[in-house]
Amino acid sequence: MQTSAGRQDRHQYPAHWEADVVLRDGGTARIRPITVDDADRLVSFYEQVSDESKYYRFFAPYPRLSAKDVHRFTHHDFVDRVGLAATIGGEFIATVRYDRIGTGGMPASAPADEAEVAFLVQDAHQGRGVASALLEHIAAVARERGIRRFAAEVLPANTKMIKVFTDAGYTQKRSFEDGVVRLEFDLEPTDRSLAVQRAREQRAEARSVRRLLAPGSVAVVGVGRAPGGVGRGVLGNLRDAGYPGALYAVNTAFPVDLKEVDGVPAHRSVRDIDGHVDLAVVAVPAAYVPAVVAECGEHGVQGLVVLSAGYAESGPEGRERQRALVRAARAYGMRIIGPNAFGIINTAPDVRLNASLAPQMPRPGRIGLFAQSGAIGIALLSRLHRRGGGVTGVTGVSTFVSAGNRADVSGNDVLQYWYDDPETDVVLMYLESIGNPRKFTRLARRTAASKPLVVVQGTGTAPQGHAVRATRLPYETVSALLRQAGVIRVDTITELVDAGLLLARQPLPAGPRVAILGNSESLGVLTYDRCLAEGLRPARPVDLTTGATAEDFHHALAAALADGTNDAVVVTAIPAIGESSPGDPELAEALRSAAAAVPGKPVLVVHVELGGLAEALSAAASTAPGAADRAPGTEGAAAPASLTTPPEGTHLIPAYPAAERAVRALAEAVKYAQWRREAADPGRVPEYDDIDEKGAARLIGELLARGQGLTISDAETCRLLAKYGIPVRRALPAPTPDAAVEAARALGYPVALKATAPHLRHRADLGGVRLDLADEEQLLRAYAELTELFGQPEELRPVVQGMAPRGVDTVVRAVIDPAAGAVLSFGLAGAASQLLGDMAHRLIPVTDREATSLVRSIRTAPLLFGWRGSTPVDTPALEELLLRVSRLVDDHPEVVAVTLEPVVVAPHGASVLGATVRLAPPPARDDLGPRTLPAY
Repeated sequence: MQTSAGRQDRHQYPAHWEADVVLRDGGTARIRPITVDDADRLVSFYEQVSDESKYYRFFAPYPRLSAKDVHRFTHHDFVDRVGLAATIGGEFIATVRYDRIGTGGMPASAPADEAEVAFLVQDAHQGRGVASALLEHIAAVARERGIRRFAAEVLPANTKMIKVFTDAGYTQKRSFEDGVVRLEFDLEPTDRSLAVQRAREQRAEARSVRRLLAPGSVAVVGVGRAPGGVGRGVLGNLRDAGYPGALYAVNTAFPVDLKEVDGVPAHRSVRDIDGHVDLAVVAVPAAYVPAVVAECGEHGVQGLVVLSAGYAESGPEGRERQRALVRAARAYGMRIIGPNAFGIINTAPDVRLNASLAPQMPRPGRIGLFAQSGAIGIALLSRLHRRGGGVTGVTGVSTFVSAGNRADVSGNDVLQYWYDDPETDVVLMYLESIGNPRKFTRLARRTAASKPLVVVQGTGTAPQGHAVRATRLPYETVSALLRQAGVIRVDTITELVDAGLLLARQPLPAGPRVAILGNSESLGVLTYDRCLAEGLRPARPVDLTTGATAEDFHHALAAALADGTNDAVVVTAIPAIGESSPGDPELAEALRSAAAAVPGKPVLVVHVELGGLAEALSAAASTAPGAADRAPGTEGAAAPASLTTPPEGTHLIPAYPAAERAVRALAEAVKYAQWRREAADPGRVPEYDDIDEKGAARLIGELLARGQGLTISDAETCRLLAKYGIPVRRALPAPTPDAAVEAARALGYPVALKATAPHLRHRADLGGVRLDLADEEQLLRAYAELTELFGQPEELRPVVQGMAPRGVDTVVRAVIDPAAGAVLSFGLAGAASQLLGDMAHRLIPVTDREATSLVRSIRTAPLLFGWRGSTPVDTPALEELLLRVSRLVDDHPEVVAVTLEPVVVAPHGASVLGATVRLAPPPARDDLGPRTLPAY
């Protein structure tokens, strides 16, 4: 949408201000700049606004807009005068405008930094959060145009608009003059304004998903006349699940006189349906989808599940078709699951929605399940059903979403819904790709603080059809960042189900101490070994012998649970020969009753060749006291699992057919419980009195003035790092032997001679570094050896550096990734990090507790703490260095990359021997900007 050259706009149309937003009620609207082409839309909009709202806007009766008003409100320069409109179906539902104060006759080179702002919202759309969303976007526009403060004059009776301003979280002043409330507020984001914005985002996005998962009426578009086919199958699944709402079958090919299909009212078009339709399931060829979307939008449908294929997964033409689909749906305020989706399921007893291709409704329960792939979704539903043992309860599914190409609704949206969904205690997600890692990490951390989140993450290669932001981070780094956010990362869907069942059925372990008991010594030893391999602390296995009875198991389990030195118990069971061997139901009841008598610790069962024990354990739970009083699916809204109180249904003991699977699930639960305890006190970002933030900003500005992106010189790097209290040990160039001698005299012996050519830098193993040169003779000999081995000095770029105290060589890196954000990394220098990839990662800003854990997270960390009698090094000095680097990158996003290598950590102190810094204009931070749906 461009303005012509003859129009009055000082700047070209700012297309990047366009955005789709989710409103408070879950619907969507589009926000865009108002242009000269909007005169008719503005007049129509104003005619639909009540007289009271007009009075509140203009402080006087104002029944209609004059031609002069229309011209003024549609002609903007996009700098000093800006107007934004919220639209649905292309029509205005709200407007906002700012005018820079004091710009009359003032040259554009010296604009004021304050503007007056005013809103007008159509009465039918008031209360939907439109004004709040517009305020976020007009504030972002104003900041971009150099405006730092808004002023608004509001009549005292206009309490709704006053609340919009006061609730926004900005720093503000309020005064009352001449019968008008005057509000002034700074536009710089604050912790409170960001918290308000994210809370609104969560409520709106959760509501938009809730409208899809709990519709009052459903239309299936594309129902075949004959049995079979996708549309007919989904209609049958909805009906068979007992969906209680209004259900409609739609197909343009239906005969005019056809009234019903399988007992469901039949219509040729969504427009022909008399009642309201909340959700439309679309199962027509891709070529016919646009017409269906238009029909649904005009009929007021709230959301779509598009099962149709032929979109981005099919190539470039399909990707364009997918973009058009999203644009069309959002224009009508609808959200989309899909296209190429498998469908959605909600097992709540008052919903019973199976709008999917799954022929069998899953068992109701408290696990939320998300899968992008339909095939994986089928596999997950099937495994949960088999492992649940036929019992309704926490082992079943609360809601299921298969997002297909996730062109609109994504895992982030569903996570917003599950965060405060009282019907979901555990979240399982299969993610083939992560479209917005920064946002997903933020949402995951918040969700994991109250309920377990288990994720199988794709390998980093996005499937066809998935729009994924480019990331420079390796797959392993993204995985580490997810773990930092409390995500339980597993590698397979088998592990996903294994961990999910344990977390849904059992309390979290208080620690890593594990008791092992059973009727097989060999299986007990195998379990013991697996516990050691997973980092747990197992006690010596208790062998009950193959002749153990159910009563023996009961007493042994009760004793192990009562023992204060155990945090969890693994029971191993194999079939025994003889009349005394317990049957599956008898053993299951013995274990269940023992666990019920001493609650609070997780119990797992390894049932080798006892195929019926898993079902018997669930059956035992279903016949436990009180279980018969719970109707299927009516367990009630459970509070998020705590660290001390087991979830409802805790006597459902999970059973595993192999020791390694049980122990792996338990190990993940132990790590997650530890994360939960640490998340309660995440630490703080320390202040340092010697940091010169303003001086660093001036230096960065001077350096960036030379170009858009550059790796700064060694001298400039030292200057910048010094402003954050990070000294770099001085190194002097040595282009000739004589220069090397002069440098050594200036620095003082002993010295090191280093080749800094890229292929030799930090490669002591290749001989490019010579240490502890005590005098001139040793220095000249080393210089001659280097040039003989590797070439002329101009190729080697040798430097002389004073010797640092001996210690452990480490590397510290920070990088700003466009998708994940700023990341701090740490590892040992050399082969450990370069060859083995032994690096630990944390999101910036890093707290003191996170710096401590970062140092201890690498596999080679024992080398820092006195491994095999070596002297421990000064890890507090290392942690302080990490915190200072974190502060530098967090304070100055223009610092897009930092590498400190090597950092020699000695028994006293840490010395930075090499450093590089790259500067560039900072990447856009959409998490600090206004709420918006991903552009498509």
